[in-house]
Amino acid sequence: MIDRSAMVTEREIEPEVEQEYEVERVFVRAIASTKYSLSEERARMRSVPRVYKTSNFKWRGGPQVWHKNILNPSMGIMQTLQASYEELAPGSKSQRHGHQNSALLFVLEGKGYDISDGERVDWEEGDVCFVAPGTVHQHFNSDPEKPARVLIVKTKPVYNFANLNFQEFKEKAPKDAVAGFQDYFPEE
Repeated sequence: MIDRSAMVTEREIEPEVEQEYEVERVFVRAIASTKYSLSEERARMRSVPRVYKTSNFKWRGGPQVWHKNILNPSMGIMQTLQASYEELAPGSKSQRHGHQNSALLFVLEGKGYDISDGERVDWEEGDVCFVAPGTVHQHFNSDPEKPARVLIVKTKPVYNFANLNFQEFKEKAPKDAVAGFQDYFPEE
């Protein structure tokens, strides 16, 4: 006879909605064929454009932090990288969050800092800021007059594919604009 009192049962966990998006997101795109050959996929990949104009992508977010997703698996360009263009309004801050994948923030313009697991890391134009895997972090624009613009590159699709898809939002980006910048919108 089996002693069932010591058995651990799996229970269904009610998912918590961490963040909602306007459109469905593709984390890893399917590569499918009835033939065992990737030559069609290689040919398709070699035929995609090599330059994408960021002006063709719409800004999302606001009023303090704005994003443009400029590279993700749904575009059919590559499966392993995700990139976004982020603009922090003068004196603003992003959401406080963490994710399993690492990230690189290349500072295109401005100055600011990140708080990563409680440690302040200052950055300025031309710097690359590394966000270590699993750290809770937040981006801040320390200039009260000028925006900060960063290019963020992540290997998030690879982590999602490997089911290492931890992401948590500790504090959402502010819903109120910084005083004096109520009508702020990023320039193209």
